[in-house]
Amino acid sequence: MSRIQLICGVDEAGRGPLAGPVYAAAVILNSKHPIIGLADSKKLSEKKREQLALEIRQHATAWAIATASVDEIDEINILRASLLAMRRAIEALSVQPLEILVDGLYCPQSGLPSRAIVKGDSTVAEISAASILAKTARDAAMIEMHDHLPQYGFAIHKGYPTTAHIAALNLHGVSSEHRKSFGPVRRLLQGKN
Repeated sequence: MSRIQLICGVDEAGRGPLAGPVYAAAVILNSKHPIIGLADSKKLSEKKREQLALEIRQHATAWAIATASVDEIDEINILRASLLAMRRAIEALSVQPLEILVDGLYCPQSGLPSRAIVKGDSTVAEISAASILAKTARDAAMIEMHDHLPQYGFAIHKGYPTTAHIAALNLHGVSSEHRKSFGPVRRLLQGKN
């Protein structure tokens, strides 16, 4: 395998929501199976993301998805939890990459050469692929969470602090899936609206 095939893109999904784990994905693309249409997951339709996620899983040289839990987010903060999920995704790869390219400002401590690239999910195919896998996996988990806690509307807002989500929190209180360190949830627990 050439060096270029061993570049790993890493991205996370779910830093901003008030509920659910943060997800991260690591992807090493296969140059013999190029995937057309890769882009920042936030700029793609849900249908397109799902289609690309399937192609990435089928054709990438290696990929992995990992999480950091709500308890971990509350304990170490969302930035550290995101980096922890990223490190777990890198460690779960079946092939060790030669270089890690991470979306954003910070790199997880993986012991491998790493570079942070601002807006990397829009400019680096490997990071775009990781962005898509992380986002589709987290969305699927939030839809599953909705089945257990339908009163919060997780299937619609995916845990983000929408008006409807805040209203549901005020009405039903804080669930075990909510991040207690996040402002709106913390204020509710303290009895402040």
